[in-house]
Amino acid sequence: MKRTLFIGMLGLSALMSGYAQQGEGVRKGRIVREPLVHDPVMAKEGDTYYLYSTGHNVSSFSSKDLSEWTIRHGVFSAPPQWAVDSIKGYEGHTWAPDIIYYKGNYHLFYSCSTFGKNTSAIGHAYRKTLNPDSDEPWTDTGAVIVSHSHDNFNAIDPNIVIDEEGNPWMTFGSFWGGIQLVRLTEDLTSTLKPEKLYTICTRQFEGASDVPSRSVNSVEAPFIFKHGGYYYLFVSYDFCCRGLKSDYKVVVGRSTRVTGPYVDKDGRELTRGGGSLVVDSNDEFVAIGHSAAYHFDGKDYFMAHGYSLSEDGVSKLFFREMTWDEEGWPLVSAE
Repeated sequence: MKRTLFIGMLGLSALMSGYAQQGEGVRKGRIVREPLVHDPVMAKEGDTYYLYSTGHNVSSFSSKDLSEWTIRHGVFSAPPQWAVDSIKGYEGHTWAPDIIYYKGNYHLFYSCSTFGKNTSAIGHAYRKTLNPDSDEPWTDTGAVIVSHSHDNFNAIDPNIVIDEEGNPWMTFGSFWGGIQLVRLTEDLTSTLKPEKLYTICTRQFEGASDVPSRSVNSVEAPFIFKHGGYYYLFVSYDFCCRGLKSDYKVVVGRSTRVTGPYVDKDGRELTRGGGSLVVDSNDEFVAIGHSAAYHFDGKDYFMAHGYSLSEDGVSKLFFREMTWDEEGWPLVSAE
C-alpha cells in the first residue's frame, strides 16, 4: 500500500477514524458484518476463516461463514523491536500483511514503513495455528528484505506464491521501480542468495508503446494467484489513501511462468503499460484496490478494500466470488 506525501487529510482522517472504531471493537470483541479494513488477506484453518489487515500490530478478524466477523486483538502484543530500531518513524502501525500456510506453519509477512519513503522492511513471523485462543506466540524472525533511500524499490506489500516446483517466491513493491519478485529460502525467512530481483510490473518504461509511460509509477499491492495453468498477477494502479478522492483500481495479467512476462488480454506486457481491468469504483465503493484471491471449498474469491460512499470514505472489506470467462480471465462483479 503506497503511503505518499500526496495523501489528502480527508482520506487520512477517514482511514484513521475507521482504525479507531476498529480498536474499540478489539477491546469489546464485537461481531461485525462489514469489517473496517485496509489491505485485507485471508487464510482458513479448520472451519474458521481468518482475515488480517493493516493496523496497529496487524489487525485481525475471524469468521465461520465469511459474513459475520469477530474482531480480534492485534497479531503482536507490541511492535517488533527490530523494526522500531531500524525504520525511523515506524511505531507499530503495520501495513499490508500476507498470510500463507507452508510446511506445517502459518507464515505472516508484514510491512514496516512510513509515509512517502522507501526506507522500509518486510518482516516475517510464524505460528502453528491461527486460533487466537492458543497460548502459542507468533515467532518473529525479523526482516526478509529491506529497502533504503538509494534503492529503486520499496520493500512493502508482500505476497508469497509457491511455484509448480514447490519453490517459494515473494512479490512486493510500491511505486519507485514497480513490482518486484524474489526467490525465498525454504524456511521463508530471507531472500535466496545471491539475491535476484525480477521486475514484473512497471508503468515506467522506455521505447515505443501504444500506452504512454507514466511520470509517476503508480502501481503497488501485487498478488499472484494460480489457476488453470497460469499465474495471474493482480496489481493496483493509481492512488489509495485519499478517502473518496482516491482512484485505485485493480488490473491483471497472466503468465505460464512465475517470473513472467505477465501479459493482459490484449497481449501487452505489464512491464510495457499493460493491465486488464478487474474492478474499479462502483455505486457502493470508491477506489477498490489492494486485492487478494483465494480458493476455498470449491469456489474462488476476490477480496480488496474500498472507500465507502455512504460512510464518508471509511475503508471497508470488498468481498466477492470470482468466476472465469471462456478464455480464462477472472470476472469479479461490482454488485
